[in-house]
Amino acid sequence: MFTPKYPTPDTAPAPAPAVPQTMTPAPVVPATQALAPVTQVAPAPVPARPTIQLTPGSMLALAAGGGAVVLVVGAVLVSMLLAVAITAVSVALVAVVLKSLLKDLNNQR
Repeated sequence: MFTPKYPTPDTAPAPAPAVPQTMTPAPVVPATQALAPVTQVAPAPVPARPTIQLTPGSMLALAAGGGAVVLVVGAVLVSMLLAVAITAVSVALVAVVLKSLLKDLNNQR
């Protein structure tokens, strides 16, 4: 019951071997042309992380967005708490009414 069930091995066919490509010969450079010397240029350094520029307007928008999120989450949590409280009160009221009805039913017998 608690032993692991392993999936069946993959039954896909093996891929076909790659077809060798024919090589085209390199163009012949006449000996009369002088080749230019190759100089290596160091690549420009890449920053590790992009920098974020925060302007006063973007900081204000960020603060307003954060405040809006806090207000929405708070409203949702308060409404859920209110729903639980209303449900608890209604269940308690139903219990009191049922207890009263059962007491009256037992007293009449």
